[in-house]
Amino acid sequence: MKHSSGKLVVYYDGSCPACIKDRRWYEKLAGKTGESVEWLDITGRDEVLRQEGIDPDSALRELHVKDSEGTIHREMDAYILLMSRVPVLKPLAWLIGLPVIRPLLARLYHSWVDRRLSGQG
Repeated sequence: MKHSSGKLVVYYDGSCPACIKDRRWYEKLAGKTGESVEWLDITGRDEVLRQEGIDPDSALRELHVKDSEGTIHREMDAYILLMSRVPVLKPLAWLIGLPVIRPLLARLYHSWVDRRLSGQG
């Protein structure tokens, strides 16, 4: 994945407290680098998502990030793309991308999202 510069658009759930907290954490760690990231709250924006080729239900269930070339990255690819921008998070981006770690994290992430969307988490 070589999209390390240019503007990123992060589609996030602005009605999710944990998602807002994650955004603030990222912006704090990213510093000036974070200025090249646009955060788009997907709440009530189903039509905008569809125009981008993103299923609104899928957008609630996994992170979506659009790179400067217009390519949409989902789930772990989206996290890796975001984290690889920030020097202190680069090792974590590398770790997430490992063949053994990646599917395990994806499973944990989906179980957390399922709990959150069903009102249990």
